[in-house]
Amino acid sequence: MDLFIGQTALISIFSHIFFTGVAFYAMRAVMFDKWIRKQHVLQAQILYIFLSIAIGTMVSTFFLDISAWSRQLPYLF
Repeated sequence: MDLFIGQTALISIFSHIFFTGVAFYAMRAVMFDKWIRKQHVLQAQILYIFLSIAIGTMVSTFFLDISAWSRQLPYLF
């Protein structure tokens, strides 16, 4: 049982990091330059990082939930 919990934790960590990276990469396609005020570049970069983390976490959680639910389907029958 402990091994399963450890594996789940490791998969969750890697999933969150991977999808945060993918979200960061995907957000590079959006031109935020038009929305940024001058002299507020650092604040815009922090917002960019936080948005990447938020989007990556939501997508990762979605895939982890789908995976967990699909493993529980055999208990339906």
